[in-house]
Amino acid sequence: QVQLQESGPGLVKPSQTLSLTCTVSGGSITTNYYYWSWTRHPPGKGLEWMGALAYSGSTYYSPSLKSRTYISRDTSKNQFTLQLSSMTPEDTAVYYCARGSAGVVAGLYEYDYWGQGTQVTVSS
Repeated sequence: QVQLQESGPGLVKPSQTLSLTCTVSGGSITTNYYYWSWTRHPPGKGLEWMGALAYSGSTYYSPSLKSRTYISRDTSKNQFTLQLSSMTPEDTAVYYCARGSAGVVAGLYEYDYWGQGTQVTVSS
């Protein structure tokens, strides 16, 4: 059974960079043809897709966040990471990593496994 778990800081200061790690077990992040996504849920708003890492290593980003979002992976640890720079209070949200199919890069809801989510608060 595939399991995903987010880890990282719960509090980030404005202007700093958020770094989160998703650790995957029960399946390889290089297995055809899965896409590994980062999403977030701000309070009072809907779920927002941020970007994805394909099984091949290719990355895809939401146009609204592309300029300050970076997704990478460490295949030896079966992990992928999120870096979100220039944080503001509007970035306060619960952040999730999830497995999906190719349609997620087009905004389709095609996820089958999720992490439990981690609360990230941006405050000085």
